[in-house]
Amino acid sequence: MKLMPFVLAAAVTVIGMGAAHAEGRLDKIKASGEITLGYRDASIPFSYLDDHQKPIGYSMDICRNIAAAVKKDLKLASLKIKEVPVTSSTRIPLVANGTVDLSCGSATNNAERQQQVSFAPTTFVTATRFAALKSSKLKDLADFKGKTVVSVSGTSNLRWLVQANSEQKLGMKIITAKDHPEAFLTVESGRASAFFMDDILLAGLVATSHKPANWMISKTAYTIEPYGIIQPKGDPAFKAAVDTAVKTMMKDGTLDRLYAKWFTKAIPPKNINMNWPMTPELKKVIAHPTDSPDPAVYK
Repeated sequence: MKLMPFVLAAAVTVIGMGAAHAEGRLDKIKASGEITLGYRDASIPFSYLDDHQKPIGYSMDICRNIAAAVKKDLKLASLKIKEVPVTSSTRIPLVANGTVDLSCGSATNNAERQQQVSFAPTTFVTATRFAALKSSKLKDLADFKGKTVVSVSGTSNLRWLVQANSEQKLGMKIITAKDHPEAFLTVESGRASAFFMDDILLAGLVATSHKPANWMISKTAYTIEPYGIIQPKGDPAFKAAVDTAVKTMMKDGTLDRLYAKWFTKAIPPKNINMNWPMTPELKKVIAHPTDSPDPAVYK
């Protein structure tokens, strides 16, 4: 009996995907005069809420520039931007079933996800590390044997952590959180020893914590994670429009300006400064745009 809701949900999803593919996102956007952007509520500084509960951030600015380019391409007098909240677990299904046109957050482009969705050219390169309290004196994976650690549901970091725990027989108890603030609080309150996540997101959480000086982020990088805007799979016309918009931002200096705005200057609402200069890996991508999911391409 429990199969029925699952079967019905799967059928609805497939029907939705089929309809979205048959129509094409550009057709839908032109007919409705509306483009839907998915946003995260706490992925600082990529996509998060300000004091007025308005989504802001590096990825949101990129997506709004893409929307402006699509409006121009379609020769629309106006284009309404609808903003829909997404999580690590819902962002891919909502793009795939047509609810969201672009997911604008901190999403790793990998081969597994490219089976379900496509990605725009990479606009950030990060790595999996862990954040812990300095008082714990944790330095590397070998220090975690038998300890409890946390990551976020639906992330590539969690998948890597589970695999590393098994392969290296570390015996860690891995617990999951629904989002980044919840995972960070789990460590802060002593319920886990460390939080494994993309380093730039950990840096944002540490910077906005009550006592940033009490925290450390591991020196060792365990994986390379290229970020890109999520877009629907199997829609070449829409992908061409989105990718061209991103490449234009790379070529005319817009992306450099957005990077400086969100990673090297004070950002709202608390006026923290990430102090995160552009890495050689991202400079390489801007010079030679790619949507490859292969980490080796970014070294």
